[in-house]
Amino acid sequence: MPKAIRAVVLRIVVFYVGSVLLLAMLLPSDQALRPYFELDRTIADGVFHAATELYGITFHERNDLKGYHPDVRIWEVRNKDGTGLGLFLGDYYARESKRGGAWMNSLVDQSALLGTKPVVINTLNISKPPAGEPTLLTLDELRTLFHEFGHALHGLFSNVTYPRFSGTSVPRDFVEYPSQVNEMWITWPEVLSNYARHHVTGEPLPQDVVDRLEESRLWGEGFATTEYLGAALLDLAWHVLEPGRVPDDALEFEAKALAAAGITHPLIPPRYRTGYFQHIFAGAGYAAGYYSYIWSEVLDAETVDWFKENGGLTRANGERFRQELLSRGNSRDPLESFRILRGRDARLEPLLKRRGLE
Repeated sequence: MPKAIRAVVLRIVVFYVGSVLLLAMLLPSDQALRPYFELDRTIADGVFHAATELYGITFHERNDLKGYHPDVRIWEVRNKDGTGLGLFLGDYYARESKRGGAWMNSLVDQSALLGTKPVVINTLNISKPPAGEPTLLTLDELRTLFHEFGHALHGLFSNVTYPRFSGTSVPRDFVEYPSQVNEMWITWPEVLSNYARHHVTGEPLPQDVVDRLEESRLWGEGFATTEYLGAALLDLAWHVLEPGRVPDDALEFEAKALAAAGITHPLIPPRYRTGYFQHIFAGAGYAAGYYSYIWSEVLDAETVDWFKENGGLTRANGERFRQELLSRGNSRDPLESFRILRGRDARLEPLLKRRGLE
């Protein structure tokens, strides 16, 4: 490994070890935070509230409509003028018949050709509490709730002619972008103060805790970036092999590929190794495209800066983001939609700054 790259990797390892110690001192435990993130309040006063402030849309629970399971909740989503936009379904609790993870599905695609309005669903796997007890979220579950709703907005706001181009039917390296942008509202002051309240006392999340969460934001970013890039570069290495040149020893190929990319280090293995890299070998749609997560984050970091530069949580910003990007689906080159929104091509600097790596 070249000396310069070895030095950078060593700095990342040192940063990671130091960050672990810092996090232990700074970050409150999940158990201490969960009482402030009750599911129903977080949905209504956090996720939906942010969407209403930005886009003017409203949510009306339809108890007269039955989902495919008793736990599924259904909301009718309306535009500011009262016209119907679509239906949003929330399937939040884990159960034996349900696979793990979290995702968004489009049950009905919006299409002007077919005259259909969108019906989208967010699926999570939150542990269901005993009857009568509140559902309290971890930080990861909180982030997932906002993230998946970003996908839902992408589907709900679709305004295209052909269903093939509707909503989230965009290139793989663009699909995570709107959902990542929606995560910015988790800690936006007007949103956080509206939903992050103790489920018993009603007291808001203390400001010193908010400050500590912000101070710990860079924890592990060096390690996380390195292990992710290792996996993304390994994915690309496998997919540029010429036909007939599949190696006999997969682990040897992996080691050589990582070394050639200058990203091999015994303390930071790639997030997924060749033997269990299901994203690229099991038909998940990410073959040669695992890089898409961080590319989407490049666009996301740029867009968060754009929101902040233009006043943040405003109807004007929401309307522009909706009309120029979320509503377009794949009816226009998504990068062209980004350029129209941002006024230029994406740059790496906002992401590097976000991750503390500038």
